[in-house]
Amino acid sequence: MPVESEVKDLALAERGRNRVEWAAQSMPVLNAIAKRFQREKPLAGIRLAACLHVTTETARLVQTLKAGGATVRLCASNPLSTQDDVAAFLAGEEGVPVFAIRGEDRDTYYRHIHQALAMRPHITMDDGADLVSTIHSERRELQEEIIAGTEETTTGVIRLRSMAKDGVLAYPIIAVNDAKTKHLFDNRYGTGQSTVDGIVRATNRLLAGSTFVVSGYGWCGRGVAMRARGMGANVVITEVEPLRALEAVMDGYQIMPMLQAAKIGDLFCTVTGDIRVIRREHFAVMKDGAILCNSGHFNVEIDLEALAGMARERRDIRDNVQVYTLPDGRRLNVLAEGRLVNLAAAEGHPPSVMDMSFANQALSAAYLAKNGAKLKKQVYEVPEEIDREVAALKLRAMAIEIDELLPDQKRYLSSWDMGT
Repeated sequence: MPVESEVKDLALAERGRNRVEWAAQSMPVLNAIAKRFQREKPLAGIRLAACLHVTTETARLVQTLKAGGATVRLCASNPLSTQDDVAAFLAGEEGVPVFAIRGEDRDTYYRHIHQALAMRPHITMDDGADLVSTIHSERRELQEEIIAGTEETTTGVIRLRSMAKDGVLAYPIIAVNDAKTKHLFDNRYGTGQSTVDGIVRATNRLLAGSTFVVSGYGWCGRGVAMRARGMGANVVITEVEPLRALEAVMDGYQIMPMLQAAKIGDLFCTVTGDIRVIRREHFAVMKDGAILCNSGHFNVEIDLEALAGMARERRDIRDNVQVYTLPDGRRLNVLAEGRLVNLAAAEGHPPSVMDMSFANQALSAAYLAKNGAKLKKQVYEVPEEIDREVAALKLRAMAIEIDELLPDQKRYLSSWDMGT
């Protein structure tokens, strides 16, 4: 291979190049940042290890980081999310060391993480915090050279905040997931559309008239519920947080415990970030033919070990669908092995929404290259000026203009004594 890499087949590179080019047409914000990076080189001399879903949109981010002067290594953040043609394109034509093969086993997955870390990075870029956790558990010698890192997703931010709370986080991290131009759009509209897309591609089932159970009403859950209802499904929400449950009620959804929902659901989708959300007692009462999937980061939300123990048979019935047959003859269908259904059974978020998420990643990396050494070992929000810049660039790309405050309006909003 042209560079040290481990991908499925370099012959797929041309197809990958064409797909990345197509995605770039819908990523005007990142394209503008890439042009600026090409001029300014804010990442010159920076070694950056990235553990991300290897998709067309990620490839455009990698190109942008390279334009900024960074040396990049990339590994997959999920065994089933890699697009092999994109991995081939980056390795074969962009000269980026890539360690990602769709369907890789757990040992290969973690070997690839170590291969990405072999560059001794200055900045880490995570989607799920597997780079960070590996550095803290197995590669502590790397911490001395690391300036800072970024984290893309809710699950990873939860892990990192826990590390910071326990005082074990060894370097500062920017929670890109928490940027308004990320989670309000990527998590809601991206996850909503791509999850429903993955379910339909895997099953070819009609959603209209079905009972669609969404577990978790965070921004991702809201997006999935919104799109499922838009397709004509009767949506039920399960929650453990009173405020979110109340919001779901006010948004017009049915709310009930999972044990009750399990008896009536036709399709189930978990988006909580927690373990065993759907488990043995729920499987025991589900309908014959129920469909179960997950759109949270890790494949822990559906208790597949318990389901396998209950089943008398399991087999692949079509691509990305495994049917578990219970002793009484009921069949429960699990999509994409319980992994991220939107990436395993579809293509992930549309590029127009990843445009904002990865713009935040690129600008946060540049910010950290300049300021990371001065930050404390904790989890930081994306700087507000970056969030506002991404929003402004996106509006400009959409040819949308907005008003500006007049001087007296600014004075009024900043005063305490003007009153009525």
